[in-house]
Amino acid sequence: MSYHKGYISPTRPNPHGPNDASIIIYGYIPSAILSILGLTLFTLAFLLHGYHLLRHRLYAFSLPVLTACLMETIGYIFRLLAERKDPYRINYFIIQYFLIVTAPVCLSAAIYYTLTLLVRRFGVPAHKPSLITIFRPRLILWTFISADFLCTIVQVTGASLIGKRTSDHKDPAAANNILLAGLAVQTLFFAVFLVLLAVFYHTAPNLSKTKLRPGTPRFFVTALSAAAVLVFVRTVFRLVETAQGVFGYLSVHEAFFGTLEFAPVVVAVGLLGTVAFPAGFGGRMSRGDEEKRRGGRKDGVLVGQGEEEGEK
Repeated sequence: MSYHKGYISPTRPNPHGPNDASIIIYGYIPSAILSILGLTLFTLAFLLHGYHLLRHRLYAFSLPVLTACLMETIGYIFRLLAERKDPYRINYFIIQYFLIVTAPVCLSAAIYYTLTLLVRRFGVPAHKPSLITIFRPRLILWTFISADFLCTIVQVTGASLIGKRTSDHKDPAAANNILLAGLAVQTLFFAVFLVLLAVFYHTAPNLSKTKLRPGTPRFFVTALSAAAVLVFVRTVFRLVETAQGVFGYLSVHEAFFGTLEFAPVVVAVGLLGTVAFPAGFGGRMSRGDEEKRRGGRKDGVLVGQGEEEGEK
């Protein structure tokens, strides 16, 4: 992997402060318009999900999404500070990178949790074993959350080392490989989750019988799937970007960041706050659903198998 010295703006001289790198690590000067748009939309999303939290009290879903919105907002504030004050500042880069890279992990956690709610509510066919029946809902939840957490630590470590080595005029290839490894494993796990979500979508009998129109469970799961795919697109972008190496083509053109990092995440947050918000699945179950859950089987449907076994 070839090493490039990095980007130095012809119009923004380096102030050479104590916390400044010798180059602009972003590969460009962050756009003020994109930063303002980001902090505005994620602030609005934070308010929307805050309203949902107060109204529905679905803490396991809303708190991760609220955390993601807050992290995105602060991240774009630091991108704006880099554009307005000093694009060479290392701590501006590290803070915004950590927050913007980590925030989608919180969205993923909320999506994982929602799938467990859906499995408990709609069940899966008892006569048709699948990946959903093999793994308990709680196991699905914590397996993917743990994988995301560990992968994010690896990514942030790699990104921090890249910033340090590029500022010291040293080859960041090894640090970039650390970042790439974290992204590759994270992408693999999320791809497996999408397979599980697709299996559930096509095997849950109570779900497949409903029509695809607003307000129906099938429409909700479709919207949730769209949000999950958007987060996956963003993860794949980060993987390809990193695979190109430090200061690769994707990383030094902010248009790709705007269309494949910012846009998918903000739309996913919007979906999770509107048509993909699980208000009808996180509250109190109906009497019929409760009887199914206690009985375990009804009409050939196995409901909440994993959780039932875990509670006994």
